[in-house]
Amino acid sequence: MTAPTRANPLPVTLADAIERQIRDGAFKAGDRLPSLREMAALHKYAKNTVVAAFELLVSRGLIEPRRGSGYFVLPQQVRKPTDEEAGNLGRAMDIVWLMREQLKTEPDALAVGDGFPPVEWLADVRLDKYHQKVVRTGLGALFRYGSRYGYAPLREHLVRKLADFGIGAEPRQIVLTQGANEALDMVIRYFVPPGGKVLVDDPGYYPLFGKLKIQSAQVFGVPRQADGPDLEVLEQLLITHRPRLFFTQSLAQNPTGSDLSAAKAFRVLQLAQKYNLLLVENDPLADFKATSSPRLSALDQLERTIYIGSFSKSFSAALRVGFLACSPDLASDLADLKALVHVSSSEYCERTIDVMLTEGHYQRHLNRLRTRLQQANEKAVALFESVGAEIFTRQTQSLYLWSALPGVDDSLTLAKALLPQKIVLAPGRIFSVDSSAVTPWSRFNVGAVGDPRFAKALRAGLRSLAR
Repeated sequence: MTAPTRANPLPVTLADAIERQIRDGAFKAGDRLPSLREMAALHKYAKNTVVAAFELLVSRGLIEPRRGSGYFVLPQQVRKPTDEEAGNLGRAMDIVWLMREQLKTEPDALAVGDGFPPVEWLADVRLDKYHQKVVRTGLGALFRYGSRYGYAPLREHLVRKLADFGIGAEPRQIVLTQGANEALDMVIRYFVPPGGKVLVDDPGYYPLFGKLKIQSAQVFGVPRQADGPDLEVLEQLLITHRPRLFFTQSLAQNPTGSDLSAAKAFRVLQLAQKYNLLLVENDPLADFKATSSPRLSALDQLERTIYIGSFSKSFSAALRVGFLACSPDLASDLADLKALVHVSSSEYCERTIDVMLTEGHYQRHLNRLRTRLQQANEKAVALFESVGAEIFTRQTQSLYLWSALPGVDDSLTLAKALLPQKIVLAPGRIFSVDSSAVTPWSRFNVGAVGDPRFAKALRAGLRSLAR
């Protein structure tokens, strides 16, 4: 506890200490504070000093006295910090809050805007059966940090996986990461100085927006169309701002579910060459797509592209295994950056993925995933067409459906209307570079909207908004 001074007498010092404990969560709303006698004995203060401190806390709206019971902590109004108070993190707090909302797992809640496949789609992976096999691959190494590049046999596997996509790479061009988000973070740390200019898909991957805001980057959105980025806007932004990076998702784009066309892919690469632009291609749903699908990294062969992949959507997000592939020199630099910031990624998790890829079960699992995804897409499209919704694009191999519902000008309004029924939507403004922008669009998870509860709640919600 801070020592009392002439400016901060004993009651103020004690009140400040208790307030910090309340703000930090040591005392929660509804908790009873220690009695006056207990507090006096604990801090070796006179009882009158404790009474004065408690009165100060009452005046601050932190506690209330209850006759015959003592003093109790009141619910606190959480004030959002300003940019000046919280620095760069403050500028990202809206996105952090949205991420927390998306990651909540409440009993009986149906998250139709979820970013992951339904658990039952992944349950047949049976992670529990791999532990003994992982241990047999090298018990001693599991108690130490791994290579800065990541587990070598898994990188060998990824060379073959990328070859299936038409991307030629060597193991020294691949760096394993703790999920695709760490890979994005490393690229941002390496390339984006404070005030640096970058391009992103709009609508796009909102956690990326938060990372860029923390870095104090200037973020410009490239409108996403059904077949890829708006090329006219892209070139105008390149002329006007001369950004160094463009973060994009070519396939099953989050949130629109759209795929980049081959024609636009060639044009994007031409613009990248002309304006010295580096393309960061995030491909989290690669396992759901055909290997022949057009990818910028396959056309460019990692000259002006950085390819980012992950096993979170096809195996388990809990394993936190992702990777990036790029030129050898850049891969070495990013591996050094990874070692400096994170020491290493999890070799145990990397060995687990390697064992899973080694077994023939992997391909059978992917075939089942793709079948389920196609069936879910067909059902989802039928449902939204039945209520007269506008569908951005119809893709049978995307986890996401981007849709605008009839009579809904602001999808946030619909999200609030369905929340009491424990239906959790992902309204479109979450995915906009300008999160205050009003939009009728929402992201829907095709695996979740098949639940009968959603169809019933959706129709009721649309009727209530139409009144």
